[in-house]
Amino acid sequence: MSDPLVTFRNVQKRFGDFVAVRDMTLDIQPGEFLAIMGSSGCGKTTTLRMLAGLEQPTRGEIRIAGRLMNDVKPHDRDTPLVWQSLALFPFLTARENVEFGLKMRGVDKAERKRRALEWLDRMHIGEFADRSVDTLSGGQKQRVALARSLVMEPQMLLLDEPLSALDANLVIRMQGVLTQLQKELGITFVYVTHSQSEAFAMADRVVIMSQGDIAQIGTPKDIYRAPANRFVAEFVGRNNILTGTVKEASSETTRLATPAGTFMVETPETEPQTGTKRSFVVSADLVSLSLEEPTAANRVHAKVISEEFIGSVVTLFLESGDGQEFKVQMQERQLMNYDLHAGSQVWLSWETENAHMLDGD
Repeated sequence: MSDPLVTFRNVQKRFGDFVAVRDMTLDIQPGEFLAIMGSSGCGKTTTLRMLAGLEQPTRGEIRIAGRLMNDVKPHDRDTPLVWQSLALFPFLTARENVEFGLKMRGVDKAERKRRALEWLDRMHIGEFADRSVDTLSGGQKQRVALARSLVMEPQMLLLDEPLSALDANLVIRMQGVLTQLQKELGITFVYVTHSQSEAFAMADRVVIMSQGDIAQIGTPKDIYRAPANRFVAEFVGRNNILTGTVKEASSETTRLATPAGTFMVETPETEPQTGTKRSFVVSADLVSLSLEEPTAANRVHAKVISEEFIGSVVTLFLESGDGQEFKVQMQERQLMNYDLHAGSQVWLSWETENAHMLDGD
Protein backbone atom coordinates (compact mmCIF):
# COMPACT_ATOMS: atom_id res chain seq x y z
CA MET A 1 0.00 0.00 0.00
CA SER A 2 1.26 3.50 -0.84
CA ASP A 3 1.99 6.10 1.81
CA PRO A 4 -1.16 7.83 3.07
CA LEU A 5 -2.01 11.22 1.63
CA VAL A 6 -3.43 12.41 4.96
CA THR A 7 -2.47 11.39 8.47
CA PHE A 8 -4.11 12.40 11.74
CA ARG A 9 -1.99 11.44 14.75
CA ASN A 10 -3.52 11.80 18.22
CA VAL A 11 -5.41 14.89 17.09
CA GLN A 12 -7.58 16.63 19.65
CA LYS A 13 -9.71 19.73 19.22
CA ARG A 14 -11.12 21.57 22.20
CA PHE A 15 -13.44 24.57 22.34
CA GLY A 16 -12.96 25.74 25.93
CA ASP A 17 -13.91 22.80 28.14
CA PHE A 18 -15.70 21.00 25.30
CA VAL A 19 -13.74 18.30 23.49
CA ALA A 20 -15.03 18.14 19.90
CA VAL A 21 -12.47 15.58 18.65
CA ARG A 22 -10.60 13.19 20.95
CA ASP A 23 -7.17 11.78 20.09
CA MET A 24 -8.02 10.96 16.47
CA THR A 25 -5.61 8.71 14.59
CA LEU A 26 -6.57 8.18 10.96
CA ASP A 27 -4.90 7.55 7.58
CA ILE A 28 -6.52 8.57 4.28
CA GLN A 29 -5.08 6.96 1.16
CA PRO A 30 -4.40 8.70 -2.19
CA GLY A 31 -7.39 8.34 -4.52
CA GLU A 32 -9.68 7.15 -1.75
CA PHE A 33 -13.32 8.16 -1.32
CA LEU A 34 -13.65 8.44 2.46
CA ALA A 35 -16.94 9.32 4.13
CA ILE A 36 -17.16 10.57 7.71
CA MET A 37 -20.59 10.20 9.26
CA GLY A 38 -22.32 10.47 12.60
CA SER A 39 -25.05 12.36 14.39
CA SER A 40 -24.96 16.11 15.04
CA GLY A 41 -22.15 17.11 17.38
CA CYS A 42 -20.07 13.96 16.85
CA GLY A 43 -17.04 15.89 15.55
CA LYS A 44 -17.22 15.08 11.85
CA THR A 45 -17.43 18.67 10.60
CA THR A 46 -14.73 19.81 13.04
CA THR A 47 -12.48 17.08 11.62
CA LEU A 48 -13.11 18.35 8.09
CA ARG A 49 -12.51 21.95 9.13
CA MET A 50 -9.16 21.00 10.68
CA LEU A 51 -8.19 19.27 7.44
CA ALA A 52 -9.17 22.42 5.51
CA GLY A 53 -7.19 24.65 7.87
CA LEU A 54 -10.27 26.48 9.16
CA GLU A 55 -9.59 25.14 12.65
CA GLN A 56 -6.24 24.32 14.25
CA PRO A 57 -5.87 21.18 16.36
CA THR A 58 -5.40 21.71 20.08
CA ARG A 59 -2.80 18.97 20.04
CA GLY A 60 -1.56 16.21 17.77
CA GLU A 61 -0.43 16.35 14.14
CA ILE A 62 -2.17 16.60 10.78
CA ARG A 63 0.00 15.90 7.74
CA ILE A 64 -0.80 16.06 4.02
CA ALA A 65 1.68 14.28 1.75
CA GLY A 66 4.06 14.17 4.70
CA ARG A 67 3.96 17.93 5.35
CA LEU A 68 2.92 19.10 8.81
CA MET A 69 -0.20 21.26 8.31
CA ASN A 70 -1.19 22.32 11.84
CA ASP A 71 -0.43 26.01 11.29
CA VAL A 72 -0.73 26.21 7.49
CA LYS A 73 -3.40 28.71 6.39
CA PRO A 74 -6.38 27.52 4.28
CA HIS A 75 -5.26 29.41 1.16
CA ASP A 76 -1.86 27.69 1.31
CA ARG A 77 -3.40 24.21 1.25
CA ASP A 78 -4.52 22.22 -1.78
CA THR A 79 -7.82 21.37 -0.08
CA PRO A 80 -10.84 23.12 -1.66
CA LEU A 81 -14.06 22.68 0.28
CA VAL A 82 -17.56 22.29 -1.18
CA TRP A 83 -19.91 23.72 1.45
CA GLN A 84 -23.42 22.62 2.34
CA SER A 85 -24.54 26.18 1.46
CA LEU A 86 -22.40 26.06 -1.75
CA ALA A 87 -21.18 29.65 -0.99
CA LEU A 88 -21.47 30.77 -4.61
CA PHE A 89 -21.29 34.47 -5.48
CA PRO A 90 -24.86 35.45 -6.45
CA PHE A 91 -23.72 38.53 -8.42
CA LEU A 92 -21.47 36.47 -10.73
CA THR A 93 -22.31 34.15 -13.61
CA ALA A 94 -21.68 30.43 -13.42
CA ARG A 95 -18.45 30.84 -15.44
CA GLU A 96 -17.24 33.74 -13.30
CA ASN A 97 -17.83 31.70 -10.16
CA VAL A 98 -15.73 28.86 -11.57
CA GLU A 99 -13.01 31.30 -12.65
CA PHE A 100 -12.77 32.99 -9.26
CA GLY A 101 -10.11 30.76 -7.68
CA LEU A 102 -8.00 30.86 -10.84
CA LYS A 103 -8.22 34.65 -10.85
CA MET A 104 -6.96 34.75 -7.26
CA ARG A 105 -3.99 32.64 -8.37
CA GLY A 106 -3.12 35.06 -11.14
CA VAL A 107 -4.13 32.87 -14.10
CA ASP A 108 -4.61 35.05 -17.18
CA LYS A 109 -8.12 35.84 -18.41
CA ALA A 110 -8.11 33.69 -21.55
CA GLU A 111 -6.74 30.64 -19.76
CA ARG A 112 -9.12 30.82 -16.82
CA LYS A 113 -12.09 31.25 -19.18
CA ARG A 114 -10.98 28.20 -21.17
CA ARG A 115 -10.59 26.07 -18.06
CA ALA A 116 -13.87 27.26 -16.54
CA LEU A 117 -15.83 26.45 -19.70
CA GLU A 118 -14.13 23.07 -19.92
CA TRP A 119 -15.23 22.17 -16.41
CA LEU A 120 -18.75 23.46 -16.86
CA ASP A 121 -18.96 21.25 -19.96
CA ARG A 122 -17.66 18.28 -17.97
CA MET A 123 -20.41 18.95 -15.42
CA HIS A 124 -22.97 19.05 -18.30
CA ILE A 125 -23.97 22.67 -17.64
CA GLY A 126 -21.83 24.47 -20.24
CA GLU A 127 -24.94 26.01 -21.76
CA PHE A 128 -25.54 27.95 -18.51
CA ALA A 129 -22.04 29.44 -18.36
CA ASP A 130 -23.17 33.05 -18.77
CA ARG A 131 -26.24 32.82 -16.58
CA SER A 132 -26.38 34.35 -13.12
CA VAL A 133 -26.23 31.55 -10.54
CA ASP A 134 -29.42 32.94 -8.99
CA THR A 135 -31.33 31.69 -12.06
CA LEU A 136 -30.00 28.09 -11.77
CA SER A 137 -31.68 25.12 -10.12
CA GLY A 138 -30.32 23.48 -6.98
CA GLY A 139 -28.66 20.70 -8.93
CA GLN A 140 -27.10 23.15 -11.42
CA LYS A 141 -25.72 25.26 -8.58
CA GLN A 142 -24.28 22.11 -7.03
CA ARG A 143 -22.42 21.38 -10.27
CA VAL A 144 -21.10 24.95 -10.45
CA ALA A 145 -19.74 24.58 -6.90
CA LEU A 146 -18.03 21.31 -7.85
CA ALA A 147 -16.59 22.83 -11.02
CA ARG A 148 -15.27 25.81 -9.03
CA SER A 149 -13.33 23.44 -6.76
CA LEU A 150 -12.17 20.96 -9.38
CA VAL A 151 -10.95 23.59 -11.85
CA MET A 152 -8.09 24.14 -9.39
CA GLU A 153 -6.98 20.53 -10.05
CA PRO A 154 -6.53 19.71 -6.34
CA GLN A 155 -5.06 16.48 -4.98
CA MET A 156 -7.97 16.30 -2.54
CA LEU A 157 -11.54 17.60 -2.40
CA LEU A 158 -13.41 18.16 0.87
CA LEU A 159 -17.21 18.05 0.88
CA ASP A 160 -19.38 19.11 3.82
CA GLU A 161 -22.96 17.76 3.53
CA PRO A 162 -23.07 18.90 -0.13
CA LEU A 163 -26.34 17.16 -1.02
CA SER A 164 -28.39 17.90 2.10
CA ALA A 165 -30.41 20.74 0.51
CA LEU A 166 -31.38 18.81 -2.64
CA ASP A 167 -34.58 16.91 -3.41
CA ALA A 168 -34.41 13.14 -2.93
CA ASN A 169 -34.40 12.27 -6.66
CA LEU A 170 -31.67 14.86 -7.31
CA VAL A 171 -29.56 13.44 -4.46
CA ILE A 172 -29.44 10.06 -6.24
CA ARG A 173 -28.35 11.69 -9.51
CA MET A 174 -25.65 13.76 -7.81
CA GLN A 175 -24.35 10.67 -6.00
CA GLY A 176 -23.73 9.16 -9.42
CA VAL A 177 -22.03 12.36 -10.63
CA LEU A 178 -19.72 12.49 -7.60
CA THR A 179 -18.81 8.81 -7.74
CA GLN A 180 -18.03 8.94 -11.46
CA LEU A 181 -16.00 12.15 -11.09
CA GLN A 182 -13.93 10.73 -8.26
CA LYS A 183 -13.09 7.58 -10.20
CA GLU A 184 -12.28 9.51 -13.38
CA LEU A 185 -10.08 12.06 -11.65
CA GLY A 186 -8.44 9.69 -9.19
CA ILE A 187 -8.26 12.39 -6.51
CA THR A 188 -9.05 11.89 -2.85
CA PHE A 189 -12.57 12.80 -1.69
CA VAL A 190 -13.27 13.37 2.01
CA TYR A 191 -17.03 13.57 2.39
CA VAL A 192 -18.88 14.52 5.59
CA THR A 193 -22.51 13.48 5.87
CA HIS A 194 -25.17 12.42 8.35
CA SER A 195 -26.78 10.24 5.66
CA GLN A 196 -26.01 6.53 5.76
CA SER A 197 -27.38 6.00 2.25
CA GLU A 198 -25.02 8.65 0.81
CA ALA A 199 -21.96 7.33 2.64
CA PHE A 200 -22.62 3.67 1.82
CA ALA A 201 -23.50 4.37 -1.83
CA MET A 202 -20.32 6.28 -2.65
CA ALA A 203 -17.47 5.70 -0.21
CA ASP A 204 -14.64 3.16 -0.32
CA ARG A 205 -14.38 3.41 3.46
CA VAL A 206 -16.63 4.97 6.10
CA VAL A 207 -15.62 6.51 9.43
CA ILE A 208 -18.36 6.39 12.07
CA MET A 209 -17.87 9.03 14.78
CA SER A 210 -19.48 9.37 18.21
CA GLN A 211 -18.82 12.13 20.75
CA GLY A 212 -15.50 13.04 19.18
CA ASP A 213 -14.21 9.48 18.90
CA ILE A 214 -13.94 7.10 15.96
CA ALA A 215 -16.37 4.28 16.71
CA GLN A 216 -15.46 2.23 13.62
CA ILE A 217 -13.64 2.48 10.29
CA GLY A 218 -14.34 0.04 7.47
CA THR A 219 -15.94 -0.63 4.14
CA PRO A 220 -19.70 -0.01 3.99
CA LYS A 221 -20.31 -3.78 3.93
CA ASP A 222 -18.06 -4.42 6.94
CA ILE A 223 -19.77 -1.73 8.99
CA TYR A 224 -23.27 -2.84 7.99
CA ARG A 225 -22.73 -6.56 8.53
CA ALA A 226 -20.16 -6.50 11.34
CA PRO A 227 -20.63 -3.41 13.53
CA ALA A 228 -17.79 -3.06 16.03
CA ASN A 229 -19.92 -2.14 19.02
CA ARG A 230 -23.43 -1.42 20.21
CA PHE A 231 -23.33 2.25 19.20
CA VAL A 232 -22.52 1.42 15.58
CA ALA A 233 -25.11 -1.39 15.53
CA GLU A 234 -27.80 1.02 16.73
CA PHE A 235 -26.67 3.86 14.47
CA VAL A 236 -26.38 1.90 11.22
CA GLY A 237 -29.14 0.04 9.44
CA ARG A 238 -32.11 -1.91 10.72
CA ASN A 239 -30.46 -4.14 13.30
CA ASN A 240 -31.83 -6.52 15.90
CA ILE A 241 -29.72 -6.40 19.07
CA LEU A 242 -30.08 -9.00 21.81
CA THR A 243 -28.21 -9.28 25.09
CA GLY A 244 -27.76 -12.41 27.16
CA THR A 245 -25.50 -14.59 29.28
CA VAL A 246 -22.86 -16.85 27.75
CA LYS A 247 -23.82 -20.46 28.58
CA GLU A 248 -21.04 -22.14 26.63
CA ALA A 249 -18.51 -21.21 23.99
CA SER A 250 -16.26 -23.03 21.56
CA SER A 251 -13.89 -21.73 18.93
CA GLU A 252 -16.75 -21.78 16.41
CA THR A 253 -20.03 -21.01 18.20
CA THR A 254 -21.30 -19.43 21.41
CA ARG A 255 -24.61 -20.20 23.11
CA LEU A 256 -26.28 -17.14 24.63
CA ALA A 257 -29.33 -17.19 26.91
CA THR A 258 -31.48 -14.08 26.49
CA PRO A 259 -34.98 -13.20 27.79
CA ALA A 260 -36.29 -13.91 24.26
CA GLY A 261 -34.67 -17.38 24.10
CA THR A 262 -31.35 -19.15 23.74
CA PHE A 263 -29.45 -18.50 20.53
CA MET A 264 -26.28 -19.61 18.77
CA VAL A 265 -23.78 -16.94 17.63
CA GLU A 266 -20.51 -17.21 15.74
CA THR A 267 -17.64 -16.95 18.22
CA PRO A 268 -15.46 -13.85 17.70
CA GLU A 269 -11.66 -13.93 17.69
CA THR A 270 -11.59 -13.61 21.48
CA GLU A 271 -13.68 -16.41 22.91
CA PRO A 272 -16.15 -15.06 25.50
CA GLN A 273 -16.10 -16.42 29.04
CA THR A 274 -18.97 -18.49 30.39
CA GLY A 275 -21.27 -16.45 32.61
CA THR A 276 -20.42 -13.07 31.08
CA LYS A 277 -22.95 -10.74 29.49
CA ARG A 278 -22.61 -10.27 25.73
CA SER A 279 -24.71 -8.79 22.94
CA PHE A 280 -25.13 -9.83 19.34
CA VAL A 281 -26.69 -8.27 16.26
CA VAL A 282 -28.64 -9.66 13.30
CA SER A 283 -29.51 -7.41 10.36
CA ALA A 284 -33.23 -7.09 9.68
CA ASP A 285 -32.82 -8.31 6.09
CA LEU A 286 -31.18 -11.55 7.31
CA VAL A 287 -34.15 -12.57 9.48
CA SER A 288 -36.62 -14.99 7.89
CA LEU A 289 -40.34 -14.96 8.58
CA SER A 290 -42.69 -17.97 8.56
CA LEU A 291 -46.16 -18.90 9.77
CA GLU A 292 -45.08 -22.37 10.90
CA GLU A 293 -42.36 -23.09 13.47
CA PRO A 294 -39.06 -23.49 11.60
CA THR A 295 -36.36 -26.07 12.38
CA ALA A 296 -33.57 -23.47 12.59
CA ALA A 297 -31.57 -23.37 15.81
CA ASN A 298 -32.22 -19.64 16.14
CA ARG A 299 -35.95 -19.04 16.18
CA VAL A 300 -38.41 -16.96 18.18
CA HIS A 301 -42.18 -16.52 18.24
CA ALA A 302 -43.35 -12.92 17.81
CA LYS A 303 -46.37 -10.80 16.95
CA VAL A 304 -46.59 -8.06 14.36
CA ILE A 305 -46.80 -4.55 15.82
CA SER A 306 -46.59 -2.35 12.71
CA GLU A 307 -44.94 -1.98 9.33
CA GLU A 308 -43.05 0.72 7.46
CA PHE A 309 -43.51 0.81 3.70
CA ILE A 310 -40.79 2.51 1.64
CA GLY A 311 -41.18 1.86 -2.06
CA SER A 312 -40.55 -1.81 -2.78
CA VAL A 313 -39.09 -2.51 0.69
CA VAL A 314 -41.12 -3.12 3.86
CA THR A 315 -39.82 -3.21 7.42
CA LEU A 316 -41.97 -5.15 9.89
CA PHE A 317 -41.76 -4.28 13.58
CA LEU A 318 -42.49 -7.19 15.87
CA GLU A 319 -42.34 -8.11 19.55
CA SER A 320 -41.60 -11.39 21.28
CA GLY A 321 -43.41 -12.56 24.41
CA ASP A 322 -40.82 -10.99 26.73
CA GLY A 323 -41.10 -7.58 25.01
CA GLN A 324 -37.97 -7.84 22.85
CA GLU A 325 -38.39 -5.78 19.68
CA PHE A 326 -37.51 -7.36 16.34
CA LYS A 327 -37.31 -5.93 12.85
CA VAL A 328 -37.65 -7.86 9.59
CA GLN A 329 -36.95 -6.25 6.23
CA MET A 330 -38.18 -7.77 2.98
CA GLN A 331 -39.39 -6.96 -0.49
CA GLU A 332 -43.03 -5.86 -0.63
CA ARG A 333 -43.78 -8.61 -3.15
CA GLN A 334 -42.56 -11.19 -0.60
CA LEU A 335 -44.83 -9.78 2.10
CA MET A 336 -47.81 -10.24 -0.22
CA ASN A 337 -47.47 -14.00 0.35
CA TYR A 338 -48.56 -13.51 3.96
CA ASP A 339 -51.88 -12.20 5.23
CA LEU A 340 -50.45 -10.17 8.09
CA HIS A 341 -51.88 -7.42 10.25
CA ALA A 342 -51.16 -5.91 13.66
CA GLY A 343 -51.32 -8.74 16.17
CA SER A 344 -50.52 -11.55 13.69
CA GLN A 345 -48.39 -14.33 15.24
CA VAL A 346 -45.33 -15.42 13.24
CA TRP A 347 -41.99 -17.19 13.64
CA LEU A 348 -38.66 -15.49 13.05
CA SER A 349 -35.39 -17.32 12.40
CA TRP A 350 -31.82 -16.70 11.26
CA GLU A 351 -28.64 -18.61 10.53
CA THR A 352 -25.92 -18.76 13.17
CA GLU A 353 -23.35 -17.27 10.78
CA ASN A 354 -25.58 -14.20 10.39
CA ALA A 355 -25.43 -13.39 14.12
CA HIS A 356 -22.51 -11.09 14.89
CA MET A 357 -21.26 -10.71 18.46
CA LEU A 358 -20.46 -7.16 19.56
CA ASP A 359 -17.35 -6.06 21.42
CA GLY A 360 -18.50 -5.23 24.91
CA ASP A 361 -21.90 -3.78 25.76
